[in-house]
Amino acid sequence: MQSHDWKLSSYDYELPQSLIAQQPATKRDQSRLLFLERQSGRISNRNFTEIVSLLPESSCLVINNTKVLPARLPGKRQTGAIIEALLIEEKKEGQWSTIIRKAGRIKSGECLEFCGGRLLAVAQERLEEGEWLLEFEEPEHLKERLEEFGLPPLPPYIKRRRASNLQNTKDRERYQTCYASVPGAIAAPTAGLHFTPEILAKIRNRGIEILEVTLHVGFGTFSSIEVEDIRKHKMHAEFFSVSAQTLRLLKKFLQNQKQIICLGTTSVRVLETMTKQNFIVSSGWTDIFIHAPYKFRMMDGLLTNFHLPKSTLMILVSAFCGRDFLLTAYRKAVADNYRFFSYGDCMLIL
Repeated sequence: MQSHDWKLSSYDYELPQSLIAQQPATKRDQSRLLFLERQSGRISNRNFTEIVSLLPESSCLVINNTKVLPARLPGKRQTGAIIEALLIEEKKEGQWSTIIRKAGRIKSGECLEFCGGRLLAVAQERLEEGEWLLEFEEPEHLKERLEEFGLPPLPPYIKRRRASNLQNTKDRERYQTCYASVPGAIAAPTAGLHFTPEILAKIRNRGIEILEVTLHVGFGTFSSIEVEDIRKHKMHAEFFSVSAQTLRLLKKFLQNQKQIICLGTTSVRVLETMTKQNFIVSSGWTDIFIHAPYKFRMMDGLLTNFHLPKSTLMILVSAFCGRDFLLTAYRKAVADNYRFFSYGDCMLIL
């Protein structure tokens, strides 16, 4: 391992703005797939539907079943000034840490209204890194009202001038995996957006086990790295959970040397957190930041989207397949006009 691999600038690449996907593919499984073979160094263009045959025989696919909350709330102050809040973490029922756009003159104790007055909150205090702690009225109904009136928390590189009802409905459906079941994320585990129930059924029919874990994607996954030496970066903690049955099966697969394929970097972080804790803890908070050199104990393959330059996600994938190999693949993806980021195409690394 050379020290330059710890430099943030070593994980950069050129990306034309035109390749940042603004809309999902017409159908979920119509994405393209870049296939990386680590042993041979081959990189080939495929279609996502080929995932069914590309997964190794008798392997196990681990998916993240977290469900995205409609956590983006357009609102205004009592002065009429327009604001927008992004819910980050629930501290207790009805109390959330948030990022508020145009929050400069908000004062503690100020009443704020969101979603046309359907949600009301009091700004309690300013937290570290510019976040605000909000206390919502009628907390027992908050999540139902979020589902009804909140907007999908799309990342800032997906541009929506105005969230029309039609677009909001489309994003609500497509910025969510087809198997999402446990509410709590403020961003989608995007590698799973390509799957359909039919694709999952075909995978199971090949005898490949599909296991579910939960990691509620939070601010830590997509917050930027502010230091040049990546070893000094500190991740925000995110909640994870694994059922006792899934834990038993994972241990069994390890003992039988069955290949484990992770669907997305969030699944990777759950499994690697558990191995570090010797499988004693199956739920809690993880702030694991994976970078080279790193020995993966529970992953033999990874399906993942194309990630932002200099991101913790790109650094994790580099630790698995090698930085130079990954950058070569990214350059090929750019040259071949792959679509990037959340609504974009994906890559399978085996």
